[in-house]
Amino acid sequence: MDDKFSRARFACYVGYVTQAVVNNFMPLLFVTFQTEFSISAARISLLIAANFVTQILIDFFSAPIVSLLGCRKTLLLGCAFTTVGLVSMSFLPSVINPFAALLLCSVLCAVGGGVMEVLVSPIIESCPSENKAGQMNLLHSFYCWGSAFCILASTVFFALFSTSHWRILALLWAIIPLADIFLFLKAPLNPIDDERSGGYKQLFFSGVFWLMLFMMMCSGASELAVSQWSSSFAESALGVKKSIGDIAGPFAFAIFMGTARALSVKITDKHLTKAMAASSALCILGYTLICLPDSALLSLIGCSVCGFSVAIMWPGTFSIAAKRIPKGGTAMFSLLALAGDIGCTAGPVTVGLSDNLSDGFMLAALFPIAMLICTLICSRNKKDAL
Repeated sequence: MDDKFSRARFACYVGYVTQAVVNNFMPLLFVTFQTEFSISAARISLLIAANFVTQILIDFFSAPIVSLLGCRKTLLLGCAFTTVGLVSMSFLPSVINPFAALLLCSVLCAVGGGVMEVLVSPIIESCPSENKAGQMNLLHSFYCWGSAFCILASTVFFALFSTSHWRILALLWAIIPLADIFLFLKAPLNPIDDERSGGYKQLFFSGVFWLMLFMMMCSGASELAVSQWSSSFAESALGVKKSIGDIAGPFAFAIFMGTARALSVKITDKHLTKAMAASSALCILGYTLICLPDSALLSLIGCSVCGFSVAIMWPGTFSIAAKRIPKGGTAMFSLLALAGDIGCTAGPVTVGLSDNLSDGFMLAALFPIAMLICTLICSRNKKDAL
């Protein structure tokens, strides 16, 4: 591995920690926002939608933006948007309409999160390495560690100083994207080869690309269906208060997922599809444990099993796509991120369709089943798409 690119790798790791803060910090404050600013649950849902829609738009338009500004400037702007969004959270709701302020802050933060999601993976892929699949897994593990750290640190902060001081915590979280500005400013970045890319049109005529898109959707759905509902499931299954539910649910899920991604660093490109097939099968087992009636402990173990098993799906699909479609460029990575985000919405929505969470998880188990089928198809077809 070339140490010349160690700063670039570290900047990408911090970039995924930034995205973890974007996706996890504000949801921890939804109840506080409802109480302090008298914001309805419906408007809270709009904050969630704003974050999702903004990241989707960034996914779709990132390729032309990178072509216009270049990779480094796009990354710096992404970090700057997130920094401004978090800093604005600390004072803007007291200056203008609170809901309008939080909506604006959510959009600003989501711009940076979307940029990181699209660009840091191809940057890692472009860095010299003997095991690119392992490096991709290591990169994505930092999103898990970032999520776990954000949840745990915020919970401890609120326990020590109460939620009334959340504005100070917003300022503290803003330090992370601010620091990443200085890391990306001087980091050596290999150019993402878009010159050989056929763009969106050529990708759309590739059968392997459509398979990769579907795998990304299944990856996001399999992951978020459990992570987004795990806190509520822990509370309802064990009858504990929210702070304990957050630790037993999303925190444990993130820890197991991060651990699996760190262990997956040793998986080579040659064995990646087999490892993903095994992970998909294990994920189906995790969903089965969650759905077991009258067994709260096994259900919670199932949540952790899902966290461990879904770990390789998202970064693994990125790695397979980069290998099978070497001319995909930024356009390919942006569309893969778009499909993943669609899955991240489809999974939790599928669980929420049922009044009973266990029944919802049973329906959502279709996603890891589909993922298993796709990985088996992928392992048999090893031809490059472009």
